[in-house]
Amino acid sequence: MNARLPVLFLSHGSPMHAIQPSAAADAWGQVAAGLPRPRAVLMVSAHWDSGLPLLGGSPQPETIYDFGGFPDELYRIRYAAPGAPDVAQEAQALLREAGFTAGIDGCRGLDHGAWIPMLKMYPQADVPVLQLSVQPALGATHHHALGQALASLRDKGVLIVGSGHMTHNLRDAFAGMRQSGELPVASYASEFRDWIDAHVRDGRTEALLQWETLAPQARRAHPTPEHFLPLFVALGAAGPGYKVASLCAGYDFGVLAMDAYRFD
Repeated sequence: MNARLPVLFLSHGSPMHAIQPSAAADAWGQVAAGLPRPRAVLMVSAHWDSGLPLLGGSPQPETIYDFGGFPDELYRIRYAAPGAPDVAQEAQALLREAGFTAGIDGCRGLDHGAWIPMLKMYPQADVPVLQLSVQPALGATHHHALGQALASLRDKGVLIVGSGHMTHNLRDAFAGMRQSGELPVASYASEFRDWIDAHVRDGRTEALLQWETLAPQARRAHPTPEHFLPLFVALGAAGPGYKVASLCAGYDFGVLAMDAYRFD
């Protein structure tokens, strides 16, 4: 019998975490090293969006380089982990039982929201991985329900990982990238991050589901919602009464909060 696996939420940051040392990348590797070897990893990445939930069903997903303007070294990395078509079918069945219309995309590869954390978590690329898309038009409650529907996979050796971001204002991040030296943390980013962190730690899920209207500076922290939605899949899969541990905190470029959590 498989031990019940935790659920993770990671702020995946810039693609540069693949090739530069960072506290975030170290934290991803450390948490994976402390877990039983999973049968598969189900990555809910902000970088695959669709109208309805889709699961990656490729037996050998390609590495997708869905970014531009980075060093050539990044584009030479191939993360050649096998896929998990069997888990895709199991997840699809669970979603359909819960009332979702869900499909399987047999051609989709792994975008950088999936393969860069996986590169640090399982560098040998020997753990099967598949993705679940997000639906930005359908909001937090929908994604929380997705996580609830998939929670039983935790008992079948599947590690569920939400890969998004605690804050994600790319315009401000790009402005920070052009500056040199240590950047101060933007007040809007810290206000939003601190509110979310407190509510996550206290298990105040109902308030979190209303983050767009209740959380301070929500619109500036997330001009678009796709990078925040994986958190709600993670919360749904964690279930009520979860225990939470912080894996990483801090900021990139003064605006990208890098928080990561483990839910048990």
